Amino acid sequence: MLNVRYIVLSLLIIFANILSQINPGSRQIALANSDVALSNDVFSIFNNPAGLAQIKWTEIGIYYSPSPFGIKELANGYGAVTHNFNFGTIAAGFSFYGFELYKEHKLSLSYASNYKQFYFGISVFYNTIEIEKYGNDNSFSLNLGGLTYVSNTFRIGFSAHNINQATFGNEEDQIPTIFSAGVSYDVLSNLTLNSAVEKELEYDFSLRTGIEYNIIKYLSLRIGFNNYPSTYTAGVGINFLFFNLDYAVFTHEYLGLTHQAGLIIHFGDETPRSQKVKSYIND
Repeated sequence: MLNVRYIVLSLLIIFANILSQINPGSRQIALANSDVALSNDVFSIFNNPAGLAQIKWTEIGIYYSPSPFGIKELANGYGAVTHNFNFGTIAAGFSFYGFELYKEHKLSLSYASNYKQFYFGISVFYNTIEIEKYGNDNSFSLNLGGLTYVSNTFRIGFSAHNINQATFGNEEDQIPTIFSAGVSYDVLSNLTLNSAVEKELEYDFSLRTGIEYNIIKYLSLRIGFNNYPSTYTAGVGINFLFFNLDYAVFTHEYLGLTHQAGLIIHFGDETPRSQKVKSYIND
């Protein structure tokens, strides 16, 4: 008779592969991860490290999804900090996922800088995995990113995740290799459209679209769509003084609805996030 625990383990490994393709934080998820050309907060360390060079202040961010699709064993969380120096921006982060049968952890370190209006960045990840009765393994993976301003309102960005095709054990593709490219356009001073195309090796292209509307000074509304897998996303952000509190929800075509929340605290400037980046570019 099959052991129920290992049936559960197998199912959770499948879920892990699904969740591994969802990057933090809540703002990014609410935009269906279409923000590769926006990337202007601390979670850029996981998404497009080039965006870290836009942040000329210190930021600390935490993200948590307590029970994805109603399953508490799938709980996952991320944390990151970034600081700007004279020689560029340095960021560090971590993430965790799983429970006693199956666990994944990541530690990351990033560097980003810019030359005029071109921003570039690199992230190095130390990945670990632990599966009960199967042991554990680790590997290093490498992410690269770039972002440029065509004008004050139009941006182009790209990123490449796990370009060295790191994996665990003797199995291939345990850590996804993903390429993304996209644009971000400020239609109005308070309305931004994001669009991106994403390609994971051996899988179809994914088209992603997201809209962020700063409805009033301290409140942002967000929606997004991803065609593969078919996913609808939405969220809100409260941007007040030195913190940004974000909430997101998304629906998976097979797995249903799930929720997540994030908090970003910034130091050295009390201007809301959207205005901070634009004021820096205009300078």
